[in-house]
Amino acid sequence: MRLLINKIVLLLSTLAAIIGLLFLFWILVTLTIKGFSSINLYLFTHDLVDNGLRNLLIGQFVLALIAVIIGVPIGIVAGIYLQEYSFNNNYAKFIRNLSDVMMSAPSIVIGTFVYAILVVPVGHQNGWAGAIALAIMMLPIVVRTTDDMLGLVPRELREAGVAIGAPKYKVIFDIIIKAAKVGIMTGLLLAFARIIGETAPLLFTSGNSEYFTLNLNEVFPSLTVAIYNLATMPDKHLVEIAWAGAFLLTLFVLIINLLGRYIIKEKIK
Repeated sequence: MRLLINKIVLLLSTLAAIIGLLFLFWILVTLTIKGFSSINLYLFTHDLVDNGLRNLLIGQFVLALIAVIIGVPIGIVAGIYLQEYSFNNNYAKFIRNLSDVMMSAPSIVIGTFVYAILVVPVGHQNGWAGAIALAIMMLPIVVRTTDDMLGLVPRELREAGVAIGAPKYKVIFDIIIKAAKVGIMTGLLLAFARIIGETAPLLFTSGNSEYFTLNLNEVFPSLTVAIYNLATMPDKHLVEIAWAGAFLLTLFVLIINLLGRYIIKEKIK
């Protein structure tokens, strides 16, 4: 009877995996066929107002880059505190639990929160609000990754640093972080891949501009929001631009994820 149940569970698990992979394959094939056929040099040399993607691509990377500048230092310092200074007290446990909750929070909720504190007071959408919304999404991932990676560093390395008379901050930065840098870097890449494709938090915060701009005080161009808007347009050419943008975004996220997995694989070797 037990063998029969095992076989049934194995069969159902295999079928579920196959169904999931089929849908994923279907999505990727459709995206590749429609997106790749819509890509041309014109898209990279003109802005959305002229049916191009240049301002959207640059705008998306600017928002993600500012989010990294804001979120990564705060997240790494918080992770260091949790692992090296908190001694696993109740406050640290609360931060870890809060970080886990934030990682599973719907991105639209974060967008709404930032809208309330950074868009409503100034009366219009702006690039700063979009970048901060992405930074908030990135923060818990960086905190948990740094915390977990530092926790994997053998205790003997810390003791060796202290034994030679090094102050704690030098032990942390010169020994512990160096030992965990590959894992932390992988986490940062995966966090970046997560925020670069986000749409919901940018809908309310940065909005989308058809023109090229680097002024973060105004409505800012965003590829993901533009894809969302263009996909619902009746004009066939605009829909094709949306497919091209979606393909480029998916390709970039795929490359980031593969790079992260390659780094993990090299570390294991």
